[in-house]
Amino acid sequence: MKLFHFKKFSVKQSKKVFRVGTDAVLLGALTNVDGAQKILEVGTGTGIISLMVAQRNTSAEVTALDISAEAAELAAENFENSPFHSRLKSINADFKDFKNSVLFDLIFSNPPYFEKNGSTKDIVARQQTELSFEELLTKSSKILSKKGQISVIIPTESEAVFTKIANEKLLYLNRKITVYGIKNSKPKRVVLEFTFQEKMTVEQEIFIEKSPRIYSEEYLKLTEEFHLFNR
Repeated sequence: MKLFHFKKFSVKQSKKVFRVGTDAVLLGALTNVDGAQKILEVGTGTGIISLMVAQRNTSAEVTALDISAEAAELAAENFENSPFHSRLKSINADFKDFKNSVLFDLIFSNPPYFEKNGSTKDIVARQQTELSFEELLTKSSKILSKKGQISVIIPTESEAVFTKIANEKLLYLNRKITVYGIKNSKPKRVVLEFTFQEKMTVEQEIFIEKSPRIYSEEYLKLTEEFHLFNR
């Protein structure tokens, strides 16, 4: 498959690894990375979100996990070929069994969100066969620093379930960004940020397109440091 090019790095893709998509770009651009020094990605795929986060936070060390050996190897190659390679590490591991000696300031994930079904397309990346919301939040709550943050992008219809599970782990919604594909359409995704601190939720909205195939000014502004079409 062809390389996916951003302004400061490129991402090699593979038919065996979930491809670069808009969800990944949104999470990489929207996640609050301020002040985080130890960062963990759960389910890195090509590594694109970790690369975006490393570009945005110039001092953080980013560890990227994937249960797929092919994905972990591909991410490692993409990290090595980037300007941020010294601060990025790819590990082939099951998050549920992952052991680390330090707590993380930021954990982010574009997690599998479909229930198990008969589809054979991108099973591990899209279906909750290897990692459920419950498992993601249970493990994250144990390795997150006291002032740390968990950030995810999921379908709008999954928000209530995800938030309920998070609250059971004493994690509270601090920020919510509702994502619309196009103006006057139904929202399709939400970016959610949770911490152990319970406070008023900051709510935002973003429209990817203002009309069919015409990006909105806010999306162009959000991705101006990444997408080549912003030049």
